[in-house]
Amino acid sequence: MNKIQSFYLIRVWATKCLLLLLTTSAVAHERSLAPMLKEVTPAVVNISVSANRGTQGNPFFDDPFFRRFYNIPDQAPQVPRRTQSVGSGVIIDGKDRYVVTNHHVVDGSDEVTVTLQDRRQLKAEIVGSDAATDIALLRIDGPGLSEVALGDSEKLEVGDFVTAIGNPFGLGQTVTSGIVSALGRSGLIPEGYEDFIQTDASINPGNSGGALVESDGKLIGINTAIIAPAGGNVGIGFAVPVNMMKSVVEQLLEYGEVSRGQLGILVQDVTPDLAEALELDTARGALVAQVVEGSAAANAWIQVGDVVLKLNGRTVDDGTDLRNRIGLMRVSEGVEIDLIRDRRRLTVETTIGKASQIQISGRETSPKLDGAELRNIAPSYPDHRRVRGVEVVRVEPGSRAWRAGLRKGDIILSVDRRPVSSVNEFSELLKALDGATALHVQRGDSRLFIVVQ
Repeated sequence: MNKIQSFYLIRVWATKCLLLLLTTSAVAHERSLAPMLKEVTPAVVNISVSANRGTQGNPFFDDPFFRRFYNIPDQAPQVPRRTQSVGSGVIIDGKDRYVVTNHHVVDGSDEVTVTLQDRRQLKAEIVGSDAATDIALLRIDGPGLSEVALGDSEKLEVGDFVTAIGNPFGLGQTVTSGIVSALGRSGLIPEGYEDFIQTDASINPGNSGGALVESDGKLIGINTAIIAPAGGNVGIGFAVPVNMMKSVVEQLLEYGEVSRGQLGILVQDVTPDLAEALELDTARGALVAQVVEGSAAANAWIQVGDVVLKLNGRTVDDGTDLRNRIGLMRVSEGVEIDLIRDRRRLTVETTIGKASQIQISGRETSPKLDGAELRNIAPSYPDHRRVRGVEVVRVEPGSRAWRAGLRKGDIILSVDRRPVSSVNEFSELLKALDGATALHVQRGDSRLFIVVQ
């Protein structure tokens, strides 16, 4: 082999090595999340919340018999307790300085502090909060704020790569990655509006309010909940879709609250058996089980047994899908509903009405509760997402309900150990019982039994 051939072979070998090196570097760069995270993470913040909460000094003060026996006044002494918690948030508008987080992160807070990635600490003002979707909007004041671009959660598919960014366990900003495990999850929050994105990206306590982003760095969800039997991540986390978040934020900016709409129907999912019985082509849609008198649905002549197939031209998957979409519409907004009745397809139009809170007097349920007024747990109740029962909104002093020990703010959890979740269920159960009845009641941080007779 002469010198020319040797030089040629060495040159070819060197060229191949260089190409291999460049290719490996490029592939490694493409597989890395670092470039995307450098753009996104400055817009993800840590949130610190502090509050003064009044707690009763002794749980025996909750027992009306104990108070009467020892001549203790009804207004038990309150002991203030300073609490602190941490969470996460996402800057969605750097110019106007708006931050989105979870309602449960800032609920009941006296002071909210936002810490940026560059360690600046800024006081935050709560613009508005919606417990039913677990979304809160904050405003901070500071220059040079980053923001995250908003994606479209309707285009999300199971298997898409996602990244969760937040402040787990108060450790500081942390990034985890995974895929979309499922879409449209519900049943986690009683009386809430649920359309959760499920992911196996690690979400732990403190991640609440943080960002779930796509591989291109666009926000597609707000981390909100985990299933954690042992208190830590087990690969099942949930996020509020960004499209739902955007709808809530628009109303919070305009009204400071969500003016939730109502169609006035109770619906159930269309199962394969129901689809066969109703001679439907597919087991999709929402079957109307009840129509509220005088509601928007009643005015549009919607009837029990109708199956809602489309809302404003978009297919309705099931009862939860319909409830979510109606609940996020504005009051007085017009809607077009495609439904099937007696194997005939119909289209009706109506206007969304304002959601009403069911409230009844205790006398309507039973003379035992004369003097009390009851309602379904309101979204403003601090633990309404975790507690199921009936809220006592007023008790007339000296009335029968008052003498039994019932007080304003009590949550009736069960009747003779049978759980209740609505005033209708409570009323039917109480009317069916004679004699002394034990009500299990939550009062503040304590629980007790009250006997009405």
